[in-house]
Amino acid sequence: MAFYIIFGILMFGVLIFIHELGHFLVAKKCGVGIYEFAIGMGPKLISHKAKDGITYSLRLLPIGGFVSMHGEDDDENVDNSETSLAKKSILQRFAVISAGAVMNILLGLIIAFFLVIFGGDLYSNKIEKFNVVNKDGVPYQDEFQGLKIGDEIVKIGNRRINVRHDLVYEAMNHVEDPVDITVKRGGEKVVIKDFYFPTIQERGIEFGTAAFFIPTKLEKTPVEVLKQTFCQSISIIRAIWTSLIDTVKGRYGTDAISGPVGVVGEMKEVKETGGMSSLFFMMMVISMNLGIMNLLPFPALDGGRLLFLIIEGIIRRPVNRKVEAIVNAAGLALLMALMIFVTFSDITKLIK
Repeated sequence: MAFYIIFGILMFGVLIFIHELGHFLVAKKCGVGIYEFAIGMGPKLISHKAKDGITYSLRLLPIGGFVSMHGEDDDENVDNSETSLAKKSILQRFAVISAGAVMNILLGLIIAFFLVIFGGDLYSNKIEKFNVVNKDGVPYQDEFQGLKIGDEIVKIGNRRINVRHDLVYEAMNHVEDPVDITVKRGGEKVVIKDFYFPTIQERGIEFGTAAFFIPTKLEKTPVEVLKQTFCQSISIIRAIWTSLIDTVKGRYGTDAISGPVGVVGEMKEVKETGGMSSLFFMMMVISMNLGIMNLLPFPALDGGRLLFLIIEGIIRRPVNRKVEAIVNAAGLALLMALMIFVTFSDITKLIK
């Protein structure tokens, strides 16, 4: 277990560092003064003040980080300085605030690229043979619900299928409802009407599965590697958004939500299932998830601050700083309460 704890701390440390580095680099590029670059929250463990006046610190609680910039607080002297964030254009401030999330998404893309290259075989959506049996336990040979050996799945419903990740995710979301599947067969497109995906149970939630057939392998050409990297990343980003929507709708209960403690608890099972590449896949998903969640227009998140900038652009004057501070403080309190709840839930699940 010690390995997974250490790996988890290092993983979240890297994700936080990359996020804050994005804010830091873009702020410096835009001429914004910086007081401190910190990894972690709470009391300082290590601190160093560089010649440029910036303090670099490592803090006790590994639950985040921050870049403290000129003009973030209600200091009139700093606000009127040319190095103040408040004095920069809306576009520059937008770039500074969004840079952290963008860096997390870029990190996810980089990890995806290396996983495609070194993470094992690539598979198409073309059916090599079926991997499902009928009610009598006899395997399907040449045909299953209208699908045939050699068919290449190119669309599920209205959703285009580019890579296997698309197929797997679309299958997961079709549990009881039938869906039309479009395949390439003999150079033509054929529509299979009312296809039912086989289902599996996981953590009390029923999912559709694409494991009913064995796909053909793909050659790792440079073009295929780039295509897989891009399309897999887009597929994961779409999955994060739709999973968030499904959570809000109530499809997933609180047991399906995990924080850092829960993630570390899952690492052993993930590694045993798919090896180290699965751990880095998890890191890729979490990095993209962190980037996307930070862009949500919720107070205290980067997306909440971007929303205030959009409002400023519309009304052509800054939003009252005190109002913004109160809204962000309320949002932070809600996020802290959620973090405490999720952490307690994770610990309870680990004990059980």
